Amino acid sequence: MKATRREWLGLTVLALPTLLMSLDVSVLYLALPHLSRDLGVSGTEQLWILDVYSFMLAGFLVTMGTLGDRIGRRRLLLIGAAAFGVCSVAAAYASSPEMLIAARTLLGVAGATLMPSTMALIRNMFRDPKEMAAAIGVWFSCFMGGMTLGPLVGGALLDHFWWGSAFLLGVPVMVLLLVVGPVLLPEHRAPQAGRLDLTSVALSLAAILPVVFGLKEIARTGVSAASLAAVVAGLLAGFAFVRRQGRLTSPLLDLKLFLNRSFGSALGTSLALGVVMAGITLVTSLYLQSVAGLSPLEAGMWMIPQAVAMAAGMTIAPRLAARVRPAHLMTAGLLVAAAGMFVQTQTSVATVVVGLSLAGIGIAPTMALTMNLIMASAPPEKAGSAASLSETGGEFGVAMGIATLGSLATYVYRSSITVSDEQARQGITEAALAAQRIGGAAGEQVLEAARAAFTSGLVVVAGTGTVVFAALAVLVGVAFRHLPAMSAPAAEEEQARELVSV
Repeated sequence: MKATRREWLGLTVLALPTLLMSLDVSVLYLALPHLSRDLGVSGTEQLWILDVYSFMLAGFLVTMGTLGDRIGRRRLLLIGAAAFGVCSVAAAYASSPEMLIAARTLLGVAGATLMPSTMALIRNMFRDPKEMAAAIGVWFSCFMGGMTLGPLVGGALLDHFWWGSAFLLGVPVMVLLLVVGPVLLPEHRAPQAGRLDLTSVALSLAAILPVVFGLKEIARTGVSAASLAAVVAGLLAGFAFVRRQGRLTSPLLDLKLFLNRSFGSALGTSLALGVVMAGITLVTSLYLQSVAGLSPLEAGMWMIPQAVAMAAGMTIAPRLAARVRPAHLMTAGLLVAAAGMFVQTQTSVATVVVGLSLAGIGIAPTMALTMNLIMASAPPEKAGSAASLSETGGEFGVAMGIATLGSLATYVYRSSITVSDEQARQGITEAALAAQRIGGAAGEQVLEAARAAFTSGLVVVAGTGTVVFAALAVLVGVAFRHLPAMSAPAAEEEQARELVSV
């Protein structure tokens, strides 16, 4: 069934929260120094302001995706939009660090309702495989558009207004969603969905939150007993969660989704992409600022080509997929991404930016098509669950990428630096402070040694990305070789049977 004008107009409504949420994150990084000064935020409180949102988002995605299947995806989206708008105002006018942390906590819970609901509604509104791929491409392009506009919008706001304006960005978007959403968006829910199992909700939180926390702590401070204990506790809770789902007649997460090989392969591929891109983006951002000496705003502007390249790749991917088998398209794109990672190993501002842009346009088809496969391989009544799994995998990918590749860069830095100053050996940021403390020619030597060591770390991380993307190109070529291109009429029926069989 082809989508009508109402569905395409509805897609523009669904793109609004996507654009906002990606824009909101990048703006906050620019606003953090301003709000820290005005509210007297300590270093620990800064970390909670940044992290508590992603903790709550990751923890509640599975619950909210399944809740949308039960009570209605549009209803949950509108409830979440109202809550997000109210919490944004509370964050903007927070008068203490504790108030801001509390508002960010609630924003994370509200944000967890938005992403799965938008993807689930896209799954219900666009039944034609080609149209669904195009709609997901638009959704992803808006997400990358927010990342692109974030530094520019944030810089302009903070030049003219106070830090709270960064949070108020979301209010008019959510008001518009509340006004036009009931008119343009259809309601969908799973028939005979059953009750929400609160024990499963608690187990999912106990599984996800400690693992994300542990990975973030490993990335921030290195491996410790506390971080390892958190990860192990989360894994044990995850094991208990999975066992419980297998015994319930109405589980929070339907494990039968994983019986579809397209679903499982697409979810694993998406996770691997998140790991590499989160890690290399973090290291690249630090390189541009700490080694190349750019300001945060300048570094953000140099990251824009990557976002533009990725958005362009996601826009054209559905058109190419109409002529080329998904396996061939994803393999070719990942080889381009591997080439981009290799270009980054040459370490100059130009090669780093060009390499990251090549990686962006290279992974774009795989990101768009794996999301399409995840959503299309789930039956319509499980669309919310499938979307929440995809988003949760993305959150884990980012956390794992920062923890693993960030830790790898730190290890190489500490192994390569040639100075004995203990502060300088901790990291490139600490080395800059040590150079200021030492001063003169000796301080400059410390800084140069730190820059050379950090560059070595970037080379190793980019080299690792090269190998991972090349290996992933082979794996997706095998995993998705059974899927036909979307254009062949006879093949479309075969593809539809493959995608919806669970």
